[in-house]
Amino acid sequence: MNLFEVYKLWDIEPVRGLDTTLWDKNGEIYTDLYGGHAVISVGHSHPHYVKMLSDQLGKLGFYSNAVQNSLQSDLAARLGRICGYEDYRLFLCNSGAEANENALKTASFHTGKAKVLAFRKAFHGRTSGAVAATDNPKIQAPFNSTENIVFVPLNDLEAVAAELSKGDFAAVIIEGIQGVAGIYEPTSEFMHGLRELCDRYGCLLILDEIQSGYGRTGKFYAHQHCGVRADIVTMAKGMGNGFPIGGVIISPAVKASFGMLGTTFGGNHLACTAALAVLDIIENEHLIENAVKIGAYFEKAFGADGNIDKALKEYRGKGLMIGLELKDEYVGLRDRLLFERHFFTGAAGAQVIRLLPSLTVSQETAESFVQAWKELTSQK
Repeated sequence: MNLFEVYKLWDIEPVRGLDTTLWDKNGEIYTDLYGGHAVISVGHSHPHYVKMLSDQLGKLGFYSNAVQNSLQSDLAARLGRICGYEDYRLFLCNSGAEANENALKTASFHTGKAKVLAFRKAFHGRTSGAVAATDNPKIQAPFNSTENIVFVPLNDLEAVAAELSKGDFAAVIIEGIQGVAGIYEPTSEFMHGLRELCDRYGCLLILDEIQSGYGRTGKFYAHQHCGVRADIVTMAKGMGNGFPIGGVIISPAVKASFGMLGTTFGGNHLACTAALAVLDIIENEHLIENAVKIGAYFEKAFGADGNIDKALKEYRGKGLMIGLELKDEYVGLRDRLLFERHFFTGAAGAQVIRLLPSLTVSQETAESFVQAWKELTSQK
């Protein structure tokens, strides 16, 4: 049997990692500034993370949600305190797509309505409801086609109001910062207007913080830069530092009932342990503060203050969620950074390089990347 080939793969196989350094099977060394789609939040093989998971595996790796698991309660309490939503409740699952699926389902249960408002260029996952709310027909099978999802442009309050005023929407779902689209932010004015419109027309505001959450932008969730509160927040990627886990935090106004949501593997002992280890490291090593510091360095180095780097059309993002939009003549720079200078980065199409490093990334590592960038672009 062979693999079902749905991924375009680089001919590189990492076999070991430590913080932001990777070694491939041939012993070549790489610097990881992408973290596997923003998943690696506290660095590869952090000793505290490894010890907690190893200790838990030696005791109990899994049992079902039919019995008590105090690790889930511990995680809910810790997460609520750190993220600022202490009065909300936590549902645990396995991935970002599942988190969004359960968020949409919860909103529909609560309101008794079926329709959801989403935004152009949105990416919310690949399961049935999540992919229907993703603005990319190429990854939607006919099975996923539904009239229950309506897309409007980001930052267009008039378009939102025109749809929500119809009164048949269960929820609005929006990313704290659009990641896959190329790092696009909703404005603070738009977010406050969106909150007011959701309240006016009786639908829930769902914030998808799967990529932008967990301290990456300098706040625990990206929407907190705007000072608004969501009814439901979804998270995953950085939550477990590579161990599959997702979460949905839900307003106390939404009533839970037995059987309303469910999962076999969600909130298992190893997943909760991984998530608790991540929160330990984020707090103990002041990683949200580090995201602010290194993000400010990148902004200055790439001229986000107005003197923009010669290879860039635009610098976008906050903290360590960065989009570098290339001028046409520099398309291909991502490959050169990888194969000539051994820096892993991400992309959003051919023109945007995405930086989503571990929140542990050091000033020295950031400076080495900028130096490599400057050297390669000076050869153009």
